[in-house]
Amino acid sequence: MIRTLLASAALATTLTAAPIATAIAAQQTAILAGGCFWCIEKDFEKVKGVVDVVSGYTGGTTANPTYKNHVAAGHREAVKVTYDDSKIDYATLLRIFYRSVDPTDAGGQFCDRGHSYTTAIYATTDAQLKTAKTVQAETEGVLGKPLATEITTAKPFTAAEDYHQNYASKNPIRYNFYRRSCGRDSGVKALWGEQAYQGIAKTS
Repeated sequence: MIRTLLASAALATTLTAAPIATAIAAQQTAILAGGCFWCIEKDFEKVKGVVDVVSGYTGGTTANPTYKNHVAAGHREAVKVTYDDSKIDYATLLRIFYRSVDPTDAGGQFCDRGHSYTTAIYATTDAQLKTAKTVQAETEGVLGKPLATEITTAKPFTAAEDYHQNYASKNPIRYNFYRRSCGRDSGVKALWGEQAYQGIAKTS
């Protein structure tokens, strides 16, 4: 797989982890799985109101999963998004999430196939769970088809290895090659049209 080779090459040259945001009263957490965590992390760093994004693993049967063993244990690649709920609410965050993935694909995301790359929303509270179901129904109405995105209660989240954090910023050439080769942006735009990546700031 393209991305596995790129990750291995980057391991020796990337040394710093993603920054940890300073806790403030308005901060809340969302845990989302949308295929490659490099891409979801990069996209959500450009969402107004998001404070921090950490790539990791969740949903499987083992504690402390790693890049090498998370697939066998049923974990998904995911991100933990810390956001300021005085600037963006959970429902808006989910609407942005759906428009950055293909939530109708039950087998993975774009070139990345298998359960570990499927989409999911891991609700951290009962209120989040209720909101997630409401937004999913709304999204199905927009697309006119059922979604494959699982909605479930949050499981333990394990941060991925340091070399995965902020991968797009630390390895822009490898990251951009992977994203283009995987067909992520073209796939999202084909599904969502003008709504693709709504809420995610465009950068040069």
